[in-house]
Amino acid sequence: MQRVTLVRYKAKPDRADENEALSRAVFAELRATTPDHVAYALFRDGADFVHVFINTQTDDSSPVTELPSFKAFAKDVNARCEAPPETTRLSLRLIESYGLTSAMAPA
Repeated sequence: MQRVTLVRYKAKPDRADENEALSRAVFAELRATTPDHVAYALFRDGADFVHVFINTQTDDSSPVTELPSFKAFAKDVNARCEAPPETTRLSLRLIESYGLTSAMAPA
């Protein structure tokens, strides 16, 4: 099974830019470490944030959650948010996709 995780939250308005900077550090580390079979995206609308993580090979989020930059991001995320983030984790089987690179396609 593959892992799909969706996290939604609203940052405190005075901490939204800080939250984005900490999130961007995760992407910089992902680009440097290039884990296989992983897709991760961040969306922002004002102080509202949505993170989408996909592991196309296993039901495992550690390629992101074990990164030092992610641990720094997660350390005080609740203090940056108006309410705790809402997380949805799904173990699914990818049937088809559009926009995922061929390197990420399930075997």
